[in-house]
Amino acid sequence: MMRADPVLQLDGLSAGYDAAAVVRELNLHVGEGEVVALLGPNGAGKTTTLRAISGLVRPMEGVIRVDGNDIAKQSPTARARLGIAHVPEGRGVFFGLTVAEHFRLGYRGERLDPDVAYTYFPALAAISERRAGLLSGGEQQMLTLGRALARKPRLLLLDELSLGLAPVIVQRLLPVVATYAKESGCAVLLVEQHIQIALAVADRGYVLSHGELIMDESAEKLRADHQLILSGYLGEQGTATASS
Repeated sequence: MMRADPVLQLDGLSAGYDAAAVVRELNLHVGEGEVVALLGPNGAGKTTTLRAISGLVRPMEGVIRVDGNDIAKQSPTARARLGIAHVPEGRGVFFGLTVAEHFRLGYRGERLDPDVAYTYFPALAAISERRAGLLSGGEQQMLTLGRALARKPRLLLLDELSLGLAPVIVQRLLPVVATYAKESGCAVLLVEQHIQIALAVADRGYVLSHGELIMDESAEKLRADHQLILSGYLGEQGTATASS
């Protein structure tokens, strides 16, 4: 259950590019320890929403609050210091560095805690001296996630972890994120093209279509109405492609 004061609250958020709104009047919240899936087809506004929260896109209207504080005037760097960790599409690893060296790279003096990453992803400890360029795609994504958790985030934004990976790998990674959220109190907002995988770990889900919120339900109900969502809103069978 979400506490009275959510970690993340969006009120009437409109955001986009070149004065054209991609997301319009979006209301959304994520509570402490909660995992929320943001679903929708290509162009629905999912990635734009995450970028607006982390400060990479300037909102046109609306309010973004983290722990009750309006962060509209905060820079992306300042938002990161507030505990917002944004894992965008693709795997942001440095091929020439070892796994262990990745945890010694903190932005502007930021200190990462590798023990957190190794606790939740023990496989990283076993390959800590291996260069990232020699890792499999799944191992690289695990390292990316491990770096995010090592920051001990208050709010974790995940955009398309499954990009370029077999679904079975994501099925192993996302439950770890959900466990971390429950144990640490971190709020998680995730965008994932494999709807069933996302809803298997999520507490609730929002569905966007053409930049507008069309559904806000528990993950349990969305799982029950999975085919309805696919046929009626996403127009696909099996998975819904993302990246908006």
